[in-house]
Amino acid sequence: MRTHIKTIAFDADDTLWVNEPYFQEAENRFCELLAAWLPPEAASQELFNTEMKNLHLYGYGIKGVILCMIETLTRVSNGTAQLHLINQVLELGQELLNKPIELLQGVEETLEALHRKYRLVIATKGDLLDQERKLTKSGLQDYFHHIEIMSNKQVTNYQKLLKHLDCSPANFLMLGNSVKSDILPVLALEAFAGHIPFHTTWKHELHEEKVEHPNLISLNNIADIIKHLD
Repeated sequence: MRTHIKTIAFDADDTLWVNEPYFQEAENRFCELLAAWLPPEAASQELFNTEMKNLHLYGYGIKGVILCMIETLTRVSNGTAQLHLINQVLELGQELLNKPIELLQGVEETLEALHRKYRLVIATKGDLLDQERKLTKSGLQDYFHHIEIMSNKQVTNYQKLLKHLDCSPANFLMLGNSVKSDILPVLALEAFAGHIPFHTTWKHELHEEKVEHPNLISLNNIADIIKHLD
């Protein structure tokens, strides 16, 4: 029963603030750098293939993406890419790391309404230093009891989080935009999950099949969760 929920965890990127559009912009610019060797769609696929090959080494985050861009540039150019192109890739990474934090609509109002009634947690993937930077810039850190920067979001990762929080699945709600990372693993534990759609998603996070589960809460936006908990 939803009335048993005591801890609410939030994904960060594209749930609390804008993220994926910045990555897509950087990827488009990267594909332009490869125009001498590949058309944009093929360059994008080559980058994605490199990211998937290296994901177990680099994890999620900007730094891993930039390393994958350099590797892809070197591979598709057969080692002929000039040094200034690699420098431009590094500049793309630095621009991403310095992007402003744009909170999504209703985020601060929702956290303000919930944080006195529930224990609020951030549970997000990504590079530790970058995610800490974004949280600090967001000004939201005081709403949260605990911050968890996760290497991945699979069932075992959530089990570790629940154990650390000393929280039963029946008392836990996860909110996020990725069905693959924020919803399915949580439902597998018989906890509660609220899906907040975002207009664009990294293709590695796509999940096309319809999900049906009694503990799934479908939301139009983050503020909708308040009426589902009342």
